[in-house]
Amino acid sequence: MSKFVPYLAEEVIERNAEALLAEFSSSRNFVITPPIPIEDIVEKHLKLGIEFDDTHRLFGVPRSGLNRGQGPDILGAIYFDEQRIVIDESLDPEENASMEGRFRFTLAHEGGGHWRLHRHLFAKDKAQAAMFDDLEEPSFVCRSSEAKERVEWQADFYASCLLMPRPHVFQIWKRRFGSLNPLISGTVKIDPPAGSRCRRIGDVFRNTEYDDFADGWAHYFAPFFTVSRQAMRIRLEKLGLLLSQPPRQQCLATDT
Repeated sequence: MSKFVPYLAEEVIERNAEALLAEFSSSRNFVITPPIPIEDIVEKHLKLGIEFDDTHRLFGVPRSGLNRGQGPDILGAIYFDEQRIVIDESLDPEENASMEGRFRFTLAHEGGGHWRLHRHLFAKDKAQAAMFDDLEEPSFVCRSSEAKERVEWQADFYASCLLMPRPHVFQIWKRRFGSLNPLISGTVKIDPPAGSRCRRIGDVFRNTEYDDFADGWAHYFAPFFTVSRQAMRIRLEKLGLLLSQPPRQQCLATDT
């Protein structure tokens, strides 16, 4: 039986993530800089265990995502009462270094988002035990196919704020460009990042597709935070630093 998840404003979620970082920084007496030490935050501060397993086998769900080349559908699960997180073994960065960004985001999603935002909502529910036969039931199972569900979106946004804090993103952006002005597709006059498919037309770099433009810059900034290019792009767009077109200017009403 699903539980009602209340609406949370983005500002509320971001403040909670900022508070967690502040708590960890104070407890360890050091200044946090990117990449955010998410494993230490989860294990040493929140006291949550981290395990790897075949989550699809564990929960009796076909690993159809891998057959489509999209990765696992079940990325992880959290057991609130047991204070432990299980992450799909395909995301283990020691076995697959290319998945480190997704591993870190999943860990922040589970140990940050769900633990901090939803623990009081998803206590162990015996009515769901039949779904998992005799297995110890998780408090919550996270599936990429349900990313648009409110509870999953909240945990994703929390993870984004936790791994890519607004002040640090702004600091690195300003270091690169000298200001917090956004990059707007079709108006950029600086050299595009390596690997971008932007091309010069006149004195600006244009691109045939906004996706190429955005992915190129997300690829440049992602290593600073050890996140995936997709996660970095979403964060930059959310912060208004990557735009597909110039923002509309508001017209001021005047008396005539």
